[in-house]
Amino acid sequence: MSDTAPATPREAFDLLLAGNHRFAAGTPRHPHQDSARRADTAPAQHPFAVLLGCSDSRLAAEIIFDQGLGDLFVVRTAGHAIGPEVLGSIEYGVSMLGCPLVVVLGHDACGAVAATRAAVEDGTTARGYLRDVIERVTPSVLAAHAAGVSEEAGFIATHVRHTVDFIMERSREVAEQVASGRTAVVGLSYRLAEGRARPVTSHGLDLPSGPALRLDTAPTSNNR
Repeated sequence: MSDTAPATPREAFDLLLAGNHRFAAGTPRHPHQDSARRADTAPAQHPFAVLLGCSDSRLAAEIIFDQGLGDLFVVRTAGHAIGPEVLGSIEYGVSMLGCPLVVVLGHDACGAVAATRAAVEDGTTARGYLRDVIERVTPSVLAAHAAGVSEEAGFIATHVRHTVDFIMERSREVAEQVASGRTAVVGLSYRLAEGRARPVTSHGLDLPSGPALRLDTAPTSNNR
Protein backbone atom coordinates (compact mmCIF):
# COMPACT_ATOMS: atom_id res chain seq x y z
CA MET A 1 0.00 0.00 0.00
CA SER A 2 1.28 3.45 -0.91
CA ASP A 3 1.77 5.94 1.90
CA THR A 4 0.69 8.79 -0.40
CA ALA A 5 -2.52 10.27 0.99
CA PRO A 6 -5.47 10.34 -1.43
CA ALA A 7 -5.92 13.78 -2.96
CA THR A 8 -9.39 13.38 -4.49
CA PRO A 9 -12.77 12.09 -3.26
CA ARG A 10 -12.54 9.15 -5.70
CA GLU A 11 -9.08 8.12 -4.51
CA ALA A 12 -10.17 8.36 -0.87
CA PHE A 13 -13.34 6.36 -1.47
CA ASP A 14 -11.51 3.64 -3.40
CA LEU A 15 -8.88 3.35 -0.67
CA LEU A 16 -11.54 3.10 2.04
CA LEU A 17 -13.57 0.46 0.20
CA ALA A 18 -10.46 -1.56 -0.68
CA GLY A 19 -9.68 -1.77 3.03
CA ASN A 20 -13.20 -2.90 3.82
CA HIS A 21 -13.03 -5.58 1.13
CA ARG A 22 -9.82 -6.91 2.71
CA PHE A 23 -11.44 -6.95 6.14
CA ALA A 24 -14.56 -8.73 4.89
CA ALA A 25 -12.44 -11.28 3.04
CA GLY A 26 -10.35 -11.99 6.12
CA THR A 27 -7.14 -10.65 4.56
CA PRO A 28 -6.47 -7.36 6.39
CA ARG A 29 -3.04 -5.75 6.08
CA HIS A 30 -3.25 -3.73 9.34
CA PRO A 31 -1.42 -0.74 7.79
CA HIS A 32 -0.03 2.20 9.73
CA GLN A 33 -0.23 0.48 13.11
CA ASP A 34 3.44 0.32 14.11
CA SER A 35 5.82 2.52 16.07
CA ALA A 36 7.14 4.16 12.91
CA ARG A 37 3.66 5.38 11.99
CA ARG A 38 3.12 6.56 15.55
CA ALA A 39 6.27 8.67 15.30
CA ASP A 40 5.38 9.97 11.83
CA THR A 41 1.94 11.18 12.88
CA ALA A 42 2.91 12.67 16.25
CA PRO A 43 3.71 16.16 14.85
CA ALA A 44 0.56 16.47 12.72
CA GLN A 45 -2.37 14.51 11.33
CA HIS A 46 -3.38 14.19 7.70
CA PRO A 47 -6.40 11.84 7.55
CA PHE A 48 -7.92 11.11 4.16
CA ALA A 49 -11.53 10.81 5.34
CA VAL A 50 -13.93 12.06 7.99
CA LEU A 51 -16.08 9.21 9.21
CA LEU A 52 -19.31 9.79 11.14
CA GLY A 53 -20.40 6.43 12.44
CA CYS A 54 -22.58 4.81 15.05
CA SER A 55 -20.99 4.22 18.46
CA ASP A 56 -21.87 0.51 18.27
CA SER A 57 -18.96 -1.54 19.63
CA ARG A 58 -18.98 -3.70 16.49
CA LEU A 59 -18.35 -0.72 14.21
CA ALA A 60 -14.73 0.24 14.96
CA ALA A 61 -13.86 2.26 11.85
CA GLU A 62 -10.11 1.63 11.62
CA ILE A 63 -10.69 -2.12 11.94
CA ILE A 64 -13.54 -2.62 9.47
CA PHE A 65 -11.85 -0.40 6.87
CA ASP A 66 -8.37 -1.84 7.55
CA GLN A 67 -6.74 1.51 8.27
CA GLY A 68 -4.37 2.77 10.95
CA LEU A 69 -3.08 5.74 12.89
CA GLY A 70 -3.72 9.07 11.20
CA ASP A 71 -5.86 7.66 8.38
CA LEU A 72 -9.39 8.48 9.55
CA PHE A 73 -10.89 11.41 11.46
CA VAL A 74 -13.64 9.57 13.33
CA VAL A 75 -16.75 11.00 14.98
CA ARG A 76 -19.13 8.50 16.59
CA THR A 77 -22.50 8.88 18.29
CA ALA A 78 -25.32 6.43 18.96
CA GLY A 79 -27.23 6.01 15.70
CA HIS A 80 -24.84 8.57 14.14
CA ALA A 81 -27.14 11.19 15.67
CA ILE A 82 -25.99 14.60 14.54
CA GLY A 83 -25.97 17.97 16.31
CA PRO A 84 -23.84 21.14 16.38
CA GLU A 85 -20.78 19.48 17.93
CA VAL A 86 -20.83 16.73 15.32
CA LEU A 87 -21.23 19.21 12.47
CA GLY A 88 -18.37 21.27 13.86
CA SER A 89 -16.17 18.18 14.04
CA ILE A 90 -16.98 17.27 10.44
CA GLU A 91 -16.22 20.81 9.30
CA TYR A 92 -12.92 20.68 11.16
CA GLY A 93 -11.95 17.55 9.26
CA VAL A 94 -12.93 19.07 5.93
CA SER A 95 -11.73 22.66 6.28
CA MET A 96 -8.80 22.38 8.70
CA LEU A 97 -7.47 18.91 7.85
CA GLY A 98 -8.37 18.94 4.15
CA CYS A 99 -10.15 15.57 4.07
CA PRO A 100 -11.47 14.90 0.54
CA LEU A 101 -14.16 12.50 1.78
CA VAL A 102 -16.90 12.50 4.42
CA VAL A 103 -18.56 9.18 5.18
CA VAL A 104 -21.75 8.49 7.15
CA LEU A 105 -21.71 4.89 8.32
CA GLY A 106 -24.91 3.16 9.40
CA HIS A 107 -25.43 -0.53 10.11
CA ASP A 108 -27.99 -3.26 10.59
CA ALA A 109 -29.25 -4.12 14.10
CA CYS A 110 -28.77 -0.49 15.15
CA GLY A 111 -30.11 -0.07 18.68
CA ALA A 112 -30.72 3.67 18.28
CA VAL A 113 -32.87 3.14 15.18
CA ALA A 114 -34.72 0.27 16.89
CA ALA A 115 -35.39 2.40 19.97
CA THR A 116 -36.67 5.23 17.78
CA ARG A 117 -38.95 2.89 15.86
CA ALA A 118 -40.37 1.65 19.17
CA ALA A 119 -40.90 5.22 20.35
CA VAL A 120 -42.69 6.16 17.14
CA GLU A 121 -44.68 2.96 16.65
CA ASP A 122 -45.47 1.95 20.23
CA GLY A 123 -45.17 5.19 22.14
CA THR A 124 -42.24 3.81 24.15
CA THR A 125 -40.38 6.50 26.07
CA ALA A 126 -36.68 6.62 26.90
CA ARG A 127 -35.04 7.94 30.03
CA GLY A 128 -32.39 10.61 30.35
CA TYR A 129 -30.46 11.94 27.40
CA LEU A 130 -31.32 8.92 25.27
CA ARG A 131 -34.44 10.90 24.46
CA ASP A 132 -32.25 13.40 22.62
CA VAL A 133 -30.77 10.65 20.46
CA ILE A 134 -34.25 9.37 19.65
CA GLU A 135 -35.43 12.88 18.76
CA ARG A 136 -32.59 13.24 16.25
CA VAL A 137 -33.33 9.87 14.63
CA THR A 138 -37.12 10.34 14.59
CA PRO A 139 -37.30 12.33 11.29
CA SER A 140 -35.62 9.42 9.50
CA VAL A 141 -38.06 6.88 10.95
CA LEU A 142 -41.03 9.06 10.08
CA ALA A 143 -39.75 9.47 6.52
CA ALA A 144 -39.32 5.71 6.19
CA HIS A 145 -42.90 5.17 7.37
CA ALA A 146 -44.16 7.78 4.92
CA ALA A 147 -42.36 5.96 2.09
CA GLY A 148 -43.97 2.66 3.06
CA VAL A 149 -40.75 1.09 4.34
CA SER A 150 -41.25 -2.02 6.46
CA GLU A 151 -37.90 -3.82 6.41
CA GLU A 152 -35.03 -2.97 8.73
CA ALA A 153 -32.62 -2.36 5.84
CA GLY A 154 -34.94 0.32 4.51
CA PHE A 155 -35.03 2.14 7.84
CA ILE A 156 -31.23 2.03 8.09
CA ALA A 157 -30.77 3.29 4.52
CA THR A 158 -33.30 6.08 5.05
CA HIS A 159 -31.50 7.19 8.21
CA VAL A 160 -28.15 7.20 6.42
CA ARG A 161 -29.60 9.28 3.57
CA HIS A 162 -31.21 11.72 5.98
CA THR A 163 -27.94 12.18 7.86
CA VAL A 164 -26.02 12.82 4.63
CA ASP A 165 -28.66 15.31 3.48
CA PHE A 166 -28.65 16.99 6.90
CA ILE A 167 -24.91 17.58 6.64
CA MET A 168 -25.26 19.05 3.17
CA GLU A 169 -28.18 21.28 4.17
CA ARG A 170 -26.83 22.56 7.48
CA SER A 171 -23.12 22.92 6.74
CA ARG A 172 -22.32 25.63 4.21
CA GLU A 173 -18.64 24.74 4.56
CA VAL A 174 -19.18 21.12 3.52
CA ALA A 175 -21.64 22.04 0.76
CA GLU A 176 -19.15 24.51 -0.74
CA GLN A 177 -16.36 21.94 -0.61
CA VAL A 178 -18.59 19.44 -2.40
CA ALA A 179 -19.66 22.01 -5.01
CA SER A 180 -16.02 22.78 -5.75
CA GLY A 181 -15.17 19.10 -6.19
CA ARG A 182 -12.70 19.09 -3.30
CA THR A 183 -14.85 16.86 -1.08
CA ALA A 184 -17.60 14.27 -1.43
CA VAL A 185 -20.12 13.06 1.14
CA VAL A 186 -21.03 9.38 0.95
CA GLY A 187 -23.46 7.28 2.99
CA LEU A 188 -22.64 3.62 3.63
CA SER A 189 -24.56 0.78 5.22
CA TYR A 190 -22.55 -1.90 7.03
CA ARG A 191 -23.65 -5.52 7.44
CA LEU A 192 -22.41 -6.85 10.77
CA ALA A 193 -22.38 -10.55 9.88
CA GLU A 194 -20.59 -10.22 6.55
CA GLY A 195 -18.39 -7.24 7.43
CA ARG A 196 -19.14 -5.40 4.20
CA ALA A 197 -20.01 -1.71 3.81
CA ARG A 198 -22.09 -0.77 0.77
CA PRO A 199 -23.02 2.64 -0.64
CA VAL A 200 -26.47 4.08 -0.01
CA THR A 201 -26.18 7.66 -1.27
CA SER A 202 -23.63 10.26 -2.31
CA HIS A 203 -23.08 13.93 -3.01
CA GLY A 204 -20.18 14.76 -5.29
CA LEU A 205 -19.19 11.23 -6.31
CA ASP A 206 -20.54 8.76 -8.87
CA LEU A 207 -20.86 5.33 -7.31
CA PRO A 208 -21.02 2.50 -9.84
CA SER A 209 -22.87 -0.65 -8.82
CA GLY A 210 -21.94 -4.21 -9.56
CA PRO A 211 -21.16 -7.56 -7.92
CA ALA A 212 -18.35 -6.02 -5.86
CA LEU A 213 -20.09 -2.71 -5.17
CA ARG A 214 -23.82 -3.20 -4.73
CA LEU A 215 -25.90 -0.22 -3.69
CA ASP A 216 -28.08 -0.92 -0.66
CA THR A 217 -31.87 -0.53 -1.05
CA ALA A 218 -33.07 2.50 -3.01
CA PRO A 219 -29.92 4.59 -3.50
CA THR A 220 -29.67 8.19 -4.47
CA SER A 221 -26.73 9.97 -6.02
CA ASN A 222 -26.60 13.75 -5.95
CA ASN A 223 -23.57 14.93 -7.85
CA ARG A 224 -23.27 18.61 -7.18
